[in-house]
Amino acid sequence: MDKKNKYIEVAIALPVYNTYLYKIPLSLNSLAKPGMRVLVPFGKRRVTGYIIARQKQNNGYHIKNIIDILDNAPLFPESMIPFLKWLGDYYIYPLGEVIKTALPVGLNRYDVLFVSLTEKGIKQEKSGTLTLKESKIINILKVKPNCSLKSLGDKLKNSRINTFIKQMEQKGLITVKTLLKQDQAKIKKEKFILKGWGYEKQKLSKKRAAILSIIEKRKEISLKILRKEIPTAPRLVKILSESGFVKIVEREVFRDPFGDPVEPDIPPQLNKEQAEIVSYVKQRMDKGFQRYLLSGVTSSGKTEVYMRLVAKALAMSKQAIVLVPEISLISQTERRFRARFGEKVAVLHSGLSKSELFHQWKRIIKKHATVVIGARSSIFAPMENLGIIIVDEEHDTSYKQDSSLRYNARDIAIVRAKFDSIPVILGSATPSVQSYYNACKKKFHELKLEKRVNKHPLPEITLIDLKKYKNFRGRERLITPELSKEIRKVLDNGEQVLIFLNRRGFATFSVCQDCGKTVKCKFCDISMTLHKDYNEFRCHLCGFSLSPRIKCMKCGSLKINLLGFGTEKIQEMLQILFPDARIARLDQDTASKKGATVRILKKIKNRTVDIIVGTQMLAKGHDFPSITLVGIICADLSLNFPDFRAGERTFQLLAQVAGRAGRGEKKGKVILQTYNPEHFSIKASKHQDFREFYHKEIPFRQGLCYPPFSRIIQLKISGTDKNKVKKYSLMAGEICKNLLRKNKQNEIQMLGPIEAGIPKIALRYRWQILLKSSMGGIINKFVKELICNKKILNQKHIRISIDVDPYLMM
Repeated sequence: MDKKNKYIEVAIALPVYNTYLYKIPLSLNSLAKPGMRVLVPFGKRRVTGYIIARQKQNNGYHIKNIIDILDNAPLFPESMIPFLKWLGDYYIYPLGEVIKTALPVGLNRYDVLFVSLTEKGIKQEKSGTLTLKESKIINILKVKPNCSLKSLGDKLKNSRINTFIKQMEQKGLITVKTLLKQDQAKIKKEKFILKGWGYEKQKLSKKRAAILSIIEKRKEISLKILRKEIPTAPRLVKILSESGFVKIVEREVFRDPFGDPVEPDIPPQLNKEQAEIVSYVKQRMDKGFQRYLLSGVTSSGKTEVYMRLVAKALAMSKQAIVLVPEISLISQTERRFRARFGEKVAVLHSGLSKSELFHQWKRIIKKHATVVIGARSSIFAPMENLGIIIVDEEHDTSYKQDSSLRYNARDIAIVRAKFDSIPVILGSATPSVQSYYNACKKKFHELKLEKRVNKHPLPEITLIDLKKYKNFRGRERLITPELSKEIRKVLDNGEQVLIFLNRRGFATFSVCQDCGKTVKCKFCDISMTLHKDYNEFRCHLCGFSLSPRIKCMKCGSLKINLLGFGTEKIQEMLQILFPDARIARLDQDTASKKGATVRILKKIKNRTVDIIVGTQMLAKGHDFPSITLVGIICADLSLNFPDFRAGERTFQLLAQVAGRAGRGEKKGKVILQTYNPEHFSIKASKHQDFREFYHKEIPFRQGLCYPPFSRIIQLKISGTDKNKVKKYSLMAGEICKNLLRKNKQNEIQMLGPIEAGIPKIALRYRWQILLKSSMGGIINKFVKELICNKKILNQKHIRISIDVDPYLMM
């Protein structure tokens, strides 16, 4: 490393938009490389920063020294830095926070303030001379002697206690000290035993001689494995080491997040459509940036196409990223890829522990893994020699992150492919309107798979008009006679049934029988759902729960009518109707424990379940040949959302879940129950025809200037004081209008400010402003100028966040 470059540009892991220059001490100069973490002083704190570049000059400023370098090697390649900078610019988000989001969780060191009691504090509390607030703090510290300032604020339900703590410290009642919080993700290390220089074996006991024989035969062995063969090995190895017979070394070991071992597979024969697509893309894989939309009906063999293209990338000595929207799908996908590519596969998703995730990350950095399978965050995998990126089920809303850095993994997959000059494949049986519009405009090259593999026909779909049953009582309003009859037939044939309802819980809308008051969450503006499994009412937004034996909050009545329905109620009804059937449920409740999703999917695969009831977790990508009937309880639940994408989401969900039927030798059937059989989204779902839906939907988008004909940026405003949030939102709206007039921005349309669709979540009142324009660069520049306004930023108790290309308008 050039010693002249003694300064580094650092992005701080805090919500600050600038990068900062630091000096490297001579002793650390040769170690510092872009992509590494450093511990730096920032104000009065020590925080984590990320090296962006080396610098020769300091531009005449007084530059602080870094405190330490936190890594032995870069956590991400230098080639990724332009991509990460682009993300910060596009999503209007601090670069340090972008990098923090990209890296595995648990890799952030910073100073934490801890509060402790003094002898004076204990004496004064006993004498009764303290104020009520001081006594509360002293009593908390008696129970927890070394308490962080944040934890203390949480216990007192007061996040603004800093001034009061300083006053108590000045009085000598408490002490405040700063401790550096360490990484939570740890590298697992194990001891390995190697042969030493040694003495004559005749002098050794039988067990010690046995240890040496094992080491001579295997060259080296981990102490963990040796202990299984000789239980007293740890003590004996230590003695042997002191005598020079063996050497003990510590090495990193990778934790295996995978399930059961997978047998290698034999690639199947491609059909004509698959072969043509694979050949077409392969011929262009070294031609730089290419965008493809692979639209194929369900069960048309898209995954096999992906694997052939990944194999081609590996043959070119390159790497591959394969994105899958749901963790429940990753297990199935990674098994298929492991069967083909073995130990070259790594997985990245939030279902792994922090240490497991970090170990997978390290495998990728060290090039032990060249294929990454994972959820949206996998797009940040630290690969510097990418050959292809694949986004399966590209239409899925799970690719959109809804907090912090609100990125869309599908969109930034295209951007990363452009930076790396490689092809990107977006695949779906029901493409997003955005992607198909790009294909129509020739921005994407469309590849089509129009037939199912093995020539299996698409399932027959029957629409049931639920209005016919509106006056029925009991189960027949939900499980109609037509659906019940088909379930019985399938069970008698020894086949499996999938029942779909995209709503979990037992009763989703409960009201007082006497006064009509809804059982609502006291922290959010939504009704609570009764969960029989947990024996409680639960809020699906903040997690607040109540006993099922509650009184009405308005009149005190105990008569609560349990209305509405979710997957729990449907499961109970099916158990009564079909007592001989083995029924399981897959939704967010049953899948909450680690490994639960995989266990339930295994039951379906092994056919130890006859009927599976599930939400959208079951709707896409899964391949279960024995499911010959899909029953959709109510197709209209997502149609009435106040969102311009409601029709698109409904069509995609219904077409995807219908595609789970008839993937084996026997023809499938779908019973689709709906109150709106004439709606074009429902009709297109019946025909499983995306193009029919698209040509009906696109005129509405164009007429209202919604994406793909415009870009939207949503300003989300929230706070704990209802009136202050309203006042601030109206003020922000006026600033927006004035800035638009000043800049003569006729290309930007402002909608709002207005209360959000759900006005309160977790005691925070919510408003929003939508900015819409057909010119992306102009709207992005306008919002950057807007947030520089001091009136917008200088609000202590109001939070404003920016959502570029929002997906949920609620």
